[in-house]
Amino acid sequence: MNAYNFYAGPAILPKAVLNKATEACKSFDEFGLSILEISHRGKAIVSVMEKTDKLIRDLLGLSDDYAVLFLTGGASSQFFMSAMNLLKNKAAFVDTGTWSTKSLKEAGQFGEVDIVASSKNDNYTHFPKDYSIAPDTDYLHLTSNNTVCGTQLHSFPDVDVPIVCDMSSDIMSRPIPIEKFGLIYAGAQKNFGPAGTTLVIVRKDLLGKVDRAIPTMLDYQTHVAKNSAFNTPPVFPIYVSMLVCEWLVEQGGLVEMEKKNKEKAALLYTAIDESNSFYGTTALEDRSLMNVTFKLHDEDKTDDFIAFAQDQGCIGLKGHRSVGGCRASIYNAMPREGVVKLVEVIKEFDNK
Repeated sequence: MNAYNFYAGPAILPKAVLNKATEACKSFDEFGLSILEISHRGKAIVSVMEKTDKLIRDLLGLSDDYAVLFLTGGASSQFFMSAMNLLKNKAAFVDTGTWSTKSLKEAGQFGEVDIVASSKNDNYTHFPKDYSIAPDTDYLHLTSNNTVCGTQLHSFPDVDVPIVCDMSSDIMSRPIPIEKFGLIYAGAQKNFGPAGTTLVIVRKDLLGKVDRAIPTMLDYQTHVAKNSAFNTPPVFPIYVSMLVCEWLVEQGGLVEMEKKNKEKAALLYTAIDESNSFYGTTALEDRSLMNVTFKLHDEDKTDDFIAFAQDQGCIGLKGHRSVGGCRASIYNAMPREGVVKLVEVIKEFDNK
């Protein structure tokens, strides 16, 4: 029986990537040493860093105005690091769930935080769309996809300030209008690679403008100057992220990946909507293509369904502890056949 990984993270990786990563752990350089034990200053790892940088630039259409960084500490460290480096006066936040709430709390330590819109009163089941930004705002912070409540921003607003965006769970799932962004950060372990590295893309002209003293390791300029190798970078997660980028190119790039993601999501949402037992939990226009959240009308049967699905190879469907219900994370690497299998499970449980 095939097992399909629907966990929100650390999340599914393409099988081809896992196979190559396994071999690299055994032998990687000209001496036959493992990638886990060779110097990050050696030519083999320098080549990995350079290739990963180029692949990301090609996939997202990045110009030399942007730096690509591989950092540690997850997206949670970027909640405060982004504000520490960019916040001079005021930051605007759109509050759309757990992660935006945490990020605005951290940013508040470095300047004024203006919550210009929030869907908290509606249990974060939709994205606010009508808001204005004060002229003295340094940047607008968004969370593009919400893994907990299952919402996604399907178009980015036209604003007069740079957008800072947490894209941890939908990075590389679709093309983006990169010119709107001043900074993008994403923990790799959702949709881009394994846990251990955090991708940061930052417009270089925004750096060095704040008056506060920034610790060396928390200053983006430190890592820009040293090409993410000021200290030992998380070599293996970066390498696996490189393999994921190569796999994305083989799939046809982000335009093609977006088509596949839309098709998978449509299959699953249709099954939920046509069911007598299940219902979707978010506004139709804001449904995530990455994290499909749903509940049973009879919530007492939730555990029965999760166990039933697991017995048939659909693993990791329990919803986030803060909201309950069910959640199917169908990131880039989830094959269509996995979604088809989950649809069959939903229909069979519904018929029972």
